[in-house]
Amino acid sequence: MERTAVRDLLNREAPLDAVRACGWVRTRRDAKGLSFLEVNDGSCLRNLQVILEGPLAAEPLLRRLTTGSAVAVEGALVASPAAGQRWELRARRLELLGEADPETYPLQKKRHSDEFLRGIAHLRPRTNKYGALFRIRSEAAFAVHRFFRERGFVHLHSPILTGSDCEGAGELFRVTTLREPPPAGGGGENPFAADFFGREAHLTVSGQLEAELFACALGRVYTFGPTFRAENSNTPRHAAEFWMIEPEMAFADLEEDMALAEALVKELVRHLRAHCAEDLELFARWVDPELPARLDLLVERPYERIPYAEAVRILQASGERFEYPVREGGDLQTEHERYLCERHVGRPVFVTDYPKEIKAFYMRVNDDGRTVAAMDLLVPRVGELVGGSQREERLEVLERRMEEAGLPRDRYWWYLDIRRFGTVPHAGFGLGFERFLMLATGVANIRDVIPFPRTPHNLEF
Repeated sequence: MERTAVRDLLNREAPLDAVRACGWVRTRRDAKGLSFLEVNDGSCLRNLQVILEGPLAAEPLLRRLTTGSAVAVEGALVASPAAGQRWELRARRLELLGEADPETYPLQKKRHSDEFLRGIAHLRPRTNKYGALFRIRSEAAFAVHRFFRERGFVHLHSPILTGSDCEGAGELFRVTTLREPPPAGGGGENPFAADFFGREAHLTVSGQLEAELFACALGRVYTFGPTFRAENSNTPRHAAEFWMIEPEMAFADLEEDMALAEALVKELVRHLRAHCAEDLELFARWVDPELPARLDLLVERPYERIPYAEAVRILQASGERFEYPVREGGDLQTEHERYLCERHVGRPVFVTDYPKEIKAFYMRVNDDGRTVAAMDLLVPRVGELVGGSQREERLEVLERRMEEAGLPRDRYWWYLDIRRFGTVPHAGFGLGFERFLMLATGVANIRDVIPFPRTPHNLEF
């Protein structure tokens, strides 16, 4: 008999005489001649109640049906007389697929701390919270692809191994096959000549540069994949491995870039509300009671736009005692970003036109010669969610910016070629997928929205 998911059984409109369900036992409650199992297969938040009678409720078998054990049950799906549930499964046949030692199985019927569950990341998806979270993550990923497909974007698989540093920050993981790799920066004519690629190689921090190349051929592309940053930071907002959504549009400027970012965030939130209502309700009830109101803010009104210089004046005049002082020409910290969107504007806000000295070399220099056509989307609770810009399409200006950043032109010859051969205005952004999930669920730590977090001194599983 074919297995039916618990979600589909619980959502049925009519009973079924013969059904097969599989899952893990959450709880067992025994009565005289009866036993009640709560079984969950991960397809939804709710459990299926299974009624065992007669030989199926015999003591030797019940002793083995402990929390965490896996079972397959065949029987009839019938209306339940119990309050709060519509259906229950009256078992005719039960198969114990895998036992779970009750003395060592770490998940019991109680609330476990997030810190404890990070240590058993291979088992935490069996809990209500993390089962719901990773179903939301899956649905959000689907919504990303649907959003771009409906708008004519081509999906690009950008490389994970790269020989260039997109951000110019130097926080890269080196990849080598050499037993004794050369020191950072090399030395000599070609210290990596004997390495696998014959040159220094790293894990990518962004698929943006490659996306620019394809946008200048296919018009509209996006990448959605893992990126890596060797930043020795143990904050709740940083991980060494994370996923980025990075669209790139030819013949587009900064205004179109911001409009696309706003439309993407709003569509993702609407999609999750339509398809993950039950799972989102768990987070509104147990994690963040203000979550529904904040999700309303994300979809109901247009996002504000504030130039960087004005944002600095607002922060300096706020009277707030920030941990990091606000200074003209300095980058905004998370506390500054959250003040702007949470207390000054009261909804998401784009900060634009940053000083060129604090932004990446590829951002288009504005006519004032001091700022670049960059934008950051700031959202409540998270701070920066999206960072993007119009790209510098003028060859001579880009070469000058690369020289100022200390980037060797010979490593970016292909990137410069796009400015030599039919250059066009183009723009794009990066949206941190994990930060969006933190925003959508109210979860405060990035380690809890990615299946297996990679952080300094943490590479389990």
